Amino acid sequence: MFGSSSSQPGDGWYEQGVSCGRLLGEAGYTVATGGYGGLMEAVSRGASEAGARVIGVTAPAAFPGRPGANRWVDEEIPAETLTERIHTMVAMSAAFVALDGSIGTLTELMVSWNVAYVDALWDRPLRPVVAVGERWRDLLPHLTGLLATDGSLVVWAPDVAEAVGEVARRVPPDA
Repeated sequence: MFGSSSSQPGDGWYEQGVSCGRLLGEAGYTVATGGYGGLMEAVSRGASEAGARVIGVTAPAAFPGRPGANRWVDEEIPAETLTERIHTMVAMSAAFVALDGSIGTLTELMVSWNVAYVDALWDRPLRPVVAVGERWRDLLPHLTGLLATDGSLVVWAPDVAEAVGEVARRVPPDA
């Protein structure tokens, strides 16, 4: 799960994050986030409240002012750098969901898309990449054309229910 660190309890995206985590947890998935606040906290909270295992991949050296993983995280995995943090999350994940966010979330979405692109080149199993919300709706086709890449590797979903549905159609829950 990728998403903004600035979302706060009570705002629409925070509540969507809680709902997303809850839906994933109820479906039987372990959930990994960046471990800090905002949408990472919201998703972690929803998943935890649904009884799911929550992993937070943090980057203490990159964010020295942050106190560590949010209280909903069961297991914190500290990474040395932001790049290592993204690599760790991508390596451990069976699917990628990007909620609302800014440059960090865009970076995570682009890395996930690139991994899907390379996997498709080598006929490896494709892990779903889902971008949720209006922010991504127009950007994805624009990037597909601008970068001359395969836009079918990223699915746009208008809301978290559809995003979790896409993951559930393509990835079995944890055993």
